[in-house]
Amino acid sequence: MRAVAFKQSLPIASESSLIDIELPRPEPTGRDLLVEIKAISVNPVDTKVRARALSEAGEARILGFDAAGIVAAVGPNATLFKPGDAVFYAGTINRPGTNAEYHLVDERLVGRKPSSLDFPAAAAMPLTTLTAWETLFDRLDIKRPVVGAANAILIVGGAGGVGSMAIQLARKLTDLTVITTASRPETKDWVRELGAHHVIDHGKPLAAQVAELGLGAPAFVFSITRTDTHFKEIATLISPQGRFALIDDPGPLDVNLLKGKSVSLHWESMFTRSTFQTADMERQHDILNEVSRLVDGGTIRTTLAETFGAINAANLKRAHAFIESGRARGKVILAGF
Repeated sequence: MRAVAFKQSLPIASESSLIDIELPRPEPTGRDLLVEIKAISVNPVDTKVRARALSEAGEARILGFDAAGIVAAVGPNATLFKPGDAVFYAGTINRPGTNAEYHLVDERLVGRKPSSLDFPAAAAMPLTTLTAWETLFDRLDIKRPVVGAANAILIVGGAGGVGSMAIQLARKLTDLTVITTASRPETKDWVRELGAHHVIDHGKPLAAQVAELGLGAPAFVFSITRTDTHFKEIATLISPQGRFALIDDPGPLDVNLLKGKSVSLHWESMFTRSTFQTADMERQHDILNEVSRLVDGGTIRTTLAETFGAINAANLKRAHAFIESGRARGKVILAGF
């Protein structure tokens, strides 16, 4: 089968940063599905792993997490899917990735593809939607109010993949007032289109801008990017007893700034359940099935924004470079081989 891999961590401009390779088609065991990949999306985590991770000497490592495709075969213990089913999922960090014609994935991480979406539009959704859903509902518990706080959430970094889903989920599934950050005209328009009630500029101090909205101190803050840059402002603007979550990789944070307000801090990594094989690992299957229902019902939408052609090393290099530029809004997709 064809695949795209890397053998050493290199700048994306390097000729051999990503390479086309041929590998044997894998066979499913246990609860694995063998999925014929139809489309993938590229996330910031793809670029971070390529830039930082080490592969065994001379060994090619396949990247990729988001995928949509068709189940080609199932392991002997698989019960949730059968060959021919159309699926979408985000995979895991500790197995070969989805940048290949065929991919093995535990069925507990897989959902049924929304019937109203084609494969590229479906591939845009899993990783960012799971990250946003787990942050909002499993970590921040946004359906449980903070007494005395404004019934509002600030999403720092709303125009990217995770932010684009978090805005929709918070707006459509709760009664929260959704505040988000964006700085360019096109990204401001994008987040408003997705449902943000208010848009503030992350290039300026956040606390004063939130105060000017006249809502009061938000109960919840979800920081997606540049948390270390904004942390002091977040600590200032959040409500006493508020709940704060982050997903990026900031430098050192002075968490003492949260103590006076008894603000709780919540980390989210979408790969926790799969990496540690947690007892509730199948929750990702359930979340994706619910997301599929919400998409087919018209409640939320895909955030596909850019299509970069077929799945090969040349196009993946372009996609990685675009993600690293920081100019992306929504999701970047590749489809077919």
